[in-house]
Amino acid sequence: HVQLVESGGGSVQAGGSLRLSCAASGYTYSVNCMGWFRQAPGEEREVLTTIYMGSGRTYYANSIQGRFTTSQDNAKRTVYLQLNSLKPEDTAMYYCAAGERLIVRLMFENEYKYWGQGTQVTVS
Repeated sequence: HVQLVESGGGSVQAGGSLRLSCAASGYTYSVNCMGWFRQAPGEEREVLTTIYMGSGRTYYANSIQGRFTTSQDNAKRTVYLQLNSLKPEDTAMYYCAAGERLIVRLMFENEYKYWGQGTQVTVS
């Protein structure tokens, strides 16, 4: 089993930045990809990014291209989501997910196996 813990959320003014972290523990050898999602109140969960742990290849949803960047530190089994130029509409709970599949594209919600509890981002 794999456990995921997100951190780094908070409240920020529009135009500001945050860096989210997601630390994986447990049987992480099975993890080939990790991703970030967000869910605003009353909305469906939205896919943001996928990063493949072996190659470092990244994929982004069109909605956040150019503003958000995902990266990894394999030694720490941690992925990051850098949020820049934040807008009030970015307010949401941000989740990370981990999966075992190697699809080599942006992966969607039902393609991940493990989920974190989320970290809240509020932009005013």
